[in-house]
Amino acid sequence: MTWSIVAHDRDTGEIGVAVATRFFAVGAIVPHVEPGVGAIATQALVNPFYGIDGMKLLRAGLPAAEAMARLLELDAGRASRQVHMIDAAGRSVAHTGGNCVDWAGHVVHEGFSVAGNMLAGERVVRDTAAAFAATKGRKLAERCLAALEAGEAAGGDKRGKQAAAIRIHATEPWPALDIRVDDHPDPLPELRRLYQVSQER
Repeated sequence: MTWSIVAHDRDTGEIGVAVATRFFAVGAIVPHVEPGVGAIATQALVNPFYGIDGMKLLRAGLPAAEAMARLLELDAGRASRQVHMIDAAGRSVAHTGGNCVDWAGHVVHEGFSVAGNMLAGERVVRDTAAAFAATKGRKLAERCLAALEAGEAAGGDKRGKQAAAIRIHATEPWPALDIRVDDHPDPLPELRRLYQVSQER
């Protein structure tokens, strides 16, 4: 029902999550971000503790792969979960459970990962990743926006559109950017408009 990107900018230290879906208020449940620690997106049959407990593990110094392994080991419902994360060193890892609704899958690259389920097809994830990679050098939020837009152009959530969000942290404990569109017939253009407003301040 959702696709998202989790990313880290090694040059600026920014880290964040961007997500879009046909689901109400996705920005309230999917993204978990903490500066100097990591970023996590928990989706499919959402288990919020992947974000809560995952952050605790990353905060304790575990690399992303080890944190993920511990989370999955403790969750009897892991076959219905999709989660991906990146740690402060830029190491990414992802899990797509076998019971996630097709199309479901993920790609992991250096410094970012993309994951989605209930999508129009594999191209959604592939094009999201390609757009993010192609915008290297731009602000992290701009890259995430461009990535989501490319994924939507490839078909996005096969059920339609409803909500989108971006949460980016720099070095402060509060977000450098936290914008959400909770219920809208075309959320990504509205998310871009909100981003542009935030840059005019």
